[in-house]
Amino acid sequence: MRFNYWQDFLSLVFPETCCLCKRSLFPFEDQLCKICISRLPVTDYHLIPEHNDLKTKVLGLAPADKVLAYLRFSKSGMSQQLLHQIKYKNKPALARLLGQMYGRLLKEHGYEEAWDLIVPVPLHGKKYRLRGYNQSEELAKGLASELEVTLANLMVRLVPTQSQTNKSRMERWNNVSDVFDVIDPEQVKNKKIVIIDDVMTTGATLAACAQTLQACQPKRIDLLVLAAGK
Repeated sequence: MRFNYWQDFLSLVFPETCCLCKRSLFPFEDQLCKICISRLPVTDYHLIPEHNDLKTKVLGLAPADKVLAYLRFSKSGMSQQLLHQIKYKNKPALARLLGQMYGRLLKEHGYEEAWDLIVPVPLHGKKYRLRGYNQSEELAKGLASELEVTLANLMVRLVPTQSQTNKSRMERWNNVSDVFDVIDPEQVKNKKIVIIDDVMTTGATLAACAQTLQACQPKRIDLLVLAAGK
């Protein structure tokens, strides 16, 4: 009881606020208020996972079957704000929440048995130590918990890469084409894999991961991101 009083006192002095609108959160809200959640730019890629503009982006680059994104990316929009919070504002819990939210949506549309393994795009060790977590792995944790699918950190980034921002499609591909490796190829063989990342622009990073995993003979590879734009 004393602990509850202390929590209530802290909530009054330092109220939890929505990561987007900064309004105080109700006790039943976590990270995001219900109003902001209702306004998220949710896509319909889960309804057309094999025939959409994201799939077109990786054609010829990656052996991907389904390509999905939870949110439509727009510059200075809600999705970009969320990505910024997740990557640069020490918000791993927000990433997990968004992964859970997308997992619930996918579960409603029959994706419970779509995959055997969820594989997050890895960070290089140096960047991981600086940030303290991998935002793609945190997203994967949320997704895995809702879909009850195994999360497998099967990939490593061998060399640190330059930022993909302001690079052309070809420059992005050259930046990541030979930087990934698989830790345990036997875990990949004959498995339905989904690779998860925070954002897709040209799709170069996801395509490079997919090519690396394809050499291990999976049954199928799909790609999934938190946000993507045309």
